[in-house]
Amino acid sequence: MAPRGKVRGRWEVRGPWEVRGRWKVRGPWEVRSRWERVRTWGAANPWAVDLGIALLVQAAMTMPFVVPRGPELEPATWAAYGLTTLTVVPLVWRRRAPVAVLLAILATSTLYVLALEGPGQPLPYTGLVIVYTIAHVSPPAKRLATAVLLVVAVPASVWLNTRSARELTFSLFVFGAAYVFGRLQAARQRAHLIEAERAAARERARIAREMHDILSHAVSLMIVQAEAGPVAVRAAPERAEAAFEAISETGREAMTQLRQMLGLLREGPEGAPPREPQPDLSGIPALVERVRSGGLLVEYTTEGGVRALPAATGASAYRIVQEALTNVVKHAGARRADVRLAHADGVLRVTVTDDGRGPAPGPAGRGSGGHGSGHGLTGIRERAAAHGGTATTGPGPGGRGFEVRVLLPVPSTAEVGR
Repeated sequence: MAPRGKVRGRWEVRGPWEVRGRWKVRGPWEVRSRWERVRTWGAANPWAVDLGIALLVQAAMTMPFVVPRGPELEPATWAAYGLTTLTVVPLVWRRRAPVAVLLAILATSTLYVLALEGPGQPLPYTGLVIVYTIAHVSPPAKRLATAVLLVVAVPASVWLNTRSARELTFSLFVFGAAYVFGRLQAARQRAHLIEAERAAARERARIAREMHDILSHAVSLMIVQAEAGPVAVRAAPERAEAAFEAISETGREAMTQLRQMLGLLREGPEGAPPREPQPDLSGIPALVERVRSGGLLVEYTTEGGVRALPAATGASAYRIVQEALTNVVKHAGARRADVRLAHADGVLRVTVTDDGRGPAPGPAGRGSGGHGSGHGLTGIRERAAAHGGTATTGPGPGGRGFEVRVLLPVPSTAEVGR
């Protein structure tokens, strides 16, 4: 006896979304992915899409000519079928010249009714397609002209056909529905375009912050080491050698990070090289060590049970510490800095304190050589706000030095090893 939930033989059923054998039923996520690929291909090949729509409409309009017809109905002649095809052909140009296609369809449809009296159609397929297209792609003036033309053409067509109020009501309804669907599709595309532009702007801002952090941190450390180099050469040659090695290492790391970031900008999603992992909390000790090599005494401590963080939160925490230490090196004139990470339920507290000059007087908190609200601290606030957190800056404990305090909400997860 076969195990429950599985049928052995020609078919093998293995769950609600998969059937092994000659056929395979895939989950809705895979169907959606394939549909997106089809839409992308259609956007790149509009002529093929329009030709496919014309063939589909032609197939629908062929039905009355191939099904058996009673003797009391109009005969299905080749001339009538040829004129029907002539009504469909203009749809291939529906996006290039929609109003001209509408006029061509009206002319051929009128000729069909007046001259041939062939089989009728259950729906005005060609008219519905072109009205939808005009509502979708045409400017307001052409849409208004089309609406006026339909108000005249639809009653005239009904008068030539059945002269019934029922057909008139139905025709006005279906054409109105086609117009509304076209406008809804246009609004949907506009919304997608606006969202894409906003996403691009957010990505540009993110890249700008990343490049600012990388360059500001690297250049600040290199300047400090370079300024200390000549003094160290005379007083302690071994320290000078270490300073030059730190400059070289900092420059190489900055170039590596910049190459990775610019490579992501140059390459497309499918041809991009494998992405290097974003920095996270595990990189803070190495960051602290590089700053120490510049002569600043930095202490790094953690409190609470270290928790697994989302990649984006970990990267932001790293960049916040990096930018805060860069500000200490560039502006504070400090001899010591303390970096503390406190892990608690639902929040990560990042605190960077120094014993330097502190904030200068003034509303911005920036003076000559002091901390302030320039690009660095602004970037810290933006990173915190992006995760729903907060960032505050001000004097350190006892009014001495400067302190950056950041709260980052994090999901509650099981503790991991330190």
